[in-house]
Amino acid sequence: MTPAELSRTVLRSVRGAVEEQELSVPVPARIVVGPPPRPGCGDYASNVALQLAGPAGRPAREVAEILRKRLAGSAGIARVEIAGPGFLNFTLGDGALVALIREVLARGEEYGASSAGRAPGAADAVAGPAVAGPAANGPAANGPVANGPVPAGAREAVVAEALARIDAVAGTPGREAVGHPALVPAPYDLATLTARLGSDEARWVLLRPAAHDRVRVPERPVQRESNPRFQVQYAHARVRALLRNAGDLGLVSEPGDVWPSSTAAAGGSSSAGPAPEQAPGHGATDPSALPGPQALQALRTLLATYPSVIDVAARLRAPDRVVRHLEATAEAFFRWHDVCPPLPVGEQKPLAVHRARLALAEAAGTVLANGLRLLGISAPAHL
Repeated sequence: MTPAELSRTVLRSVRGAVEEQELSVPVPARIVVGPPPRPGCGDYASNVALQLAGPAGRPAREVAEILRKRLAGSAGIARVEIAGPGFLNFTLGDGALVALIREVLARGEEYGASSAGRAPGAADAVAGPAVAGPAANGPAANGPVANGPVPAGAREAVVAEALARIDAVAGTPGREAVGHPALVPAPYDLATLTARLGSDEARWVLLRPAAHDRVRVPERPVQRESNPRFQVQYAHARVRALLRNAGDLGLVSEPGDVWPSSTAAAGGSSSAGPAPEQAPGHGATDPSALPGPQALQALRTLLATYPSVIDVAARLRAPDRVVRHLEATAEAFFRWHDVCPPLPVGEQKPLAVHRARLALAEAAGTVLANGLRLLGISAPAHL
């Protein structure tokens, strides 16, 4: 279940409660679900009960309990819990991750595109970093908006191009005709930045800041993981290397359970390596507080929320949202990869768990490649 699907499920529960007169409130147009505030609070959370409490004239926890009862047992939801003043925490069913990976891999380059539809290859429809046409209108929350042609500055040109690509994927073409975000100008023109940093690094430093923030230009591009652009490209290249190495082993990705078998988890031999649920020298621990489940949950959430990030970036005229999401995805991928190696190590034999982990890595690579393509930045297979 994706965040969008969960949002629709919660919305149906609110609508049902209103129709059956359990609640007397206007039905909201949409309900926001997102990552929980901390580990151990399920997969997603929503403050919908807090939002409805005032109009309903009832305590938020009481509203939350009405919705919890309606949501319990819904397809794809394993558990619904009430936290704090009335937050709803959702734990998805065991098949949620497998379904997500299948969706990402099935849609491939189209993953993240709006259900409003777009032509294949729309992310590549805007070519060249020197685009300097009109961009799009943005709300005050993303800074003031100026109408008319986009200035010919480096930042304005690159942001306009990225927004055109994002609009095409989000199913909102034409927004660029209204206006463009008012940006703090870059200190150099595009040709100078490209000559100094290279095309990918130049575009990254121009797209990474929010509209009201200034561009920070490094002395030179640094090819190490402390450079966010390099880390994102390196994560994609690592996924491609995993797939190449898997091919040499005759290993094919297949969505499934990414944890070792119960035998391995109990300490028996396993070619999947040590069970991530186990912490040497520790007794029983809440699994959600251990590195393996935390890393997996973070990566799963970032893959699932990628489509909504594209929608938000289009609506707020903020390609920096995509940049930050890719940075978080790359970081989460490496954390998970280090705890749950996708390929056998040493004399280990390939098992189903490796095929499942390889599929998750491939899904992460798909999201990284799609996001980089929207920004007009290369997704290298080797680095």
